[in-house]
Amino acid sequence: MQEDKVQKVIEHDKKYFAKAGRIPYYPLVIESAHGATLTDVNGKSYIDLLSSASSQNVGHTPKKIVEAIKKQAEKMVHYTPAYMHHEPLSKLAERLCQLSPGSFEKQVLFGLTGSDAVDGMIKFARGFTGRPYVISFTNAYHGSTYGSITASTISLNMRRKIGPLLPGFFHIPYPDAYRGMYGASNANTVDEYLAPLKEMFETYVPAEEVACILIETFQGDGGLLEPVKGYFEALSELCKEHGILLAVDDIQQGFGRTGKFSSVEHFDIEADLIAYGKSIAGGMPMSAIVGRKEVMDALDAPAHLFTTGANPVCCEAALATIDILEEDNLIAETARKGQRVKEQLQQWQTKYDCVGDVRGEGLSIGIDIVTDKRNKTKDAEAALKICNYCFDHGVVIIAIAGSVLRFQPPLVITDDELDQALTILESAIQGVENGELDTYQVEGQGW
Repeated sequence: MQEDKVQKVIEHDKKYFAKAGRIPYYPLVIESAHGATLTDVNGKSYIDLLSSASSQNVGHTPKKIVEAIKKQAEKMVHYTPAYMHHEPLSKLAERLCQLSPGSFEKQVLFGLTGSDAVDGMIKFARGFTGRPYVISFTNAYHGSTYGSITASTISLNMRRKIGPLLPGFFHIPYPDAYRGMYGASNANTVDEYLAPLKEMFETYVPAEEVACILIETFQGDGGLLEPVKGYFEALSELCKEHGILLAVDDIQQGFGRTGKFSSVEHFDIEADLIAYGKSIAGGMPMSAIVGRKEVMDALDAPAHLFTTGANPVCCEAALATIDILEEDNLIAETARKGQRVKEQLQQWQTKYDCVGDVRGEGLSIGIDIVTDKRNKTKDAEAALKICNYCFDHGVVIIAIAGSVLRFQPPLVITDDELDQALTILESAIQGVENGELDTYQVEGQGW
């Protein structure tokens, strides 16, 4: 009877919800969520290691955010800041400018989702520099609007049948610290990773015509990749040399996810523009661009405004989110929890043949599942089997970039919950190694 309830919702969903809007994993129909726990329509509970794609950094339905939403909704649900003013926007703008890294005067604009923030950074970079070209990285995922899709190179399904995309975009290899360029099993040096960009500048893309380089410091859906040390610092110097802006997509990795407010703080660089989204408002739809004032002054209205942008309910949710991060010392706690988890996961690299790499900062960790450690060959099938086993045993985790387990729980997850989840995850890995998960059918799942 319970399974019929799940299936009824899923079948109804399939009838009316277009397939382009969901990447399939397993049949989870969520009814409620609190803290780091999900509960399905049958009453079964799950430890959440996905955080709604990292949009619930401060946990599900925290009391402070719920109360802020209720209080503001009773006063005013929305009036567009495209023409008028409201105080929640003003307060949030100030706090974001104060919290974002960079020793310069900043301004902010708000949108509805991370994708439009990426589009906005492209607009401002072109508007400020007067230059046409944008460079981003292979395996990047920046969103689903035309500008963000053009900057992304993670999936052909994002590009099929919708061209032509925007002109003036080029891509260079991400400086992966685990695997190298063009299928090589070993990482390249900083100079080797910079070589394709320098060659581009010398042969077919004039550096003086590049508006910005768009980066994910830790590449999210591309596999939670870490860069080789020193790369972004060297890239930043190259950008300064040629008057190129550095635009950071911090949509997944920002708001405490990596143990810093912004992931930029892990590097000795200054970003001219930073995009936030996902968890900025506790799961409410919101994005923000924080940039140098002179860059943000480059465009006039209505170059980047939205009727329902900076919705006051979302603004109050975002202010409450920041309060939780600060009052609960959540960013420092995230760094502590992340180090604790990584130390345990890194033991698995020695213990299990299929665990090729463990990487990340804070509670943004990737576990790369491989067929052999020497060649670092991705094992997408095994990774999905692990995900399905975890789901059956009360843990929600997905695989990205083919073989990488995405370990991104809400930052409020307790040590006990982490221990429970890690125990189940290790059992799944043991099961793969022992051939005990061969009954799982994973065709059609994942990216």
